[in-house]
Amino acid sequence: MAPEHRDEADPLQARLAAAETLARRAGTKARAFFLARDTLHPTSKSDSQDLVSEADRGIEAWLRRQIARQFPQDGIVGEEEAATEGRSGFVWVIDPIDGTMPFLVGQPNWTVSIGVARDGVPVAGVIHAPMLRETYAAATGSGARLNGRPLAMNPDWTVASTTIGFGATQKASPQESGAFVEALYREGGVLFRVGSGALMLAYVAANRLAGYYDPTLHCWDCWAGIVLIREAGGVATFDGDFANPGPIWAGNRGVHDTLRRLSGRTD
Repeated sequence: MAPEHRDEADPLQARLAAAETLARRAGTKARAFFLARDTLHPTSKSDSQDLVSEADRGIEAWLRRQIARQFPQDGIVGEEEAATEGRSGFVWVIDPIDGTMPFLVGQPNWTVSIGVARDGVPVAGVIHAPMLRETYAAATGSGARLNGRPLAMNPDWTVASTTIGFGATQKASPQESGAFVEALYREGGVLFRVGSGALMLAYVAANRLAGYYDPTLHCWDCWAGIVLIREAGGVATFDGDFANPGPIWAGNRGVHDTLRRLSGRTD
């Protein structure tokens, strides 16, 4: 690779193109680990289902090196290492393997998620699912695509039109999660969960899910997905930031607002 992209003409598109290439290359590396996952040595980070392995750490380190080489003025925020500051106004938000638990037990529903922020706002994102052979990509003003095909969300769907992605992990309050599930089913909805918040957000953009809610998500899990949903014509609200997790609601306008109501948010 060249040591630095000459991206003055269109800095956002240059970063989107680089993110797609890096996501696919990282996906190839992750797939090799996946096929040899019995040799990995996962450890717990905070609870029994919050795991990390040498695959997560090694791929994030590789992504950081590549980003720093191509865009040395950009900041980087990732799941496994401390954030690095930049001076360009752009920040890369990366998750080398979103869905580590599915990855470690042999399920195909894990992704490489790479988002880009400009002045703190999500502006580009790529979610690559190597085992599913799918690459979702979007940038502000350029639309959202799945393997090159444009995505447009159904504006008429409700929470009962098809399943709703739910991302609550053990970090979420059992009372809060239980209350939401009860409220959703009373509304006619049904839950869907695959263990990767990034993939479920991509599924919303692709009309595979009507919406998505997670009471406690990190920026690296959702930054790319937020751009995908907005560019596909939907709404995504994330109440976290680079340093702190928070809830996220996503869908078309009606589904988004219903999910907020069902989760106890009336503002």
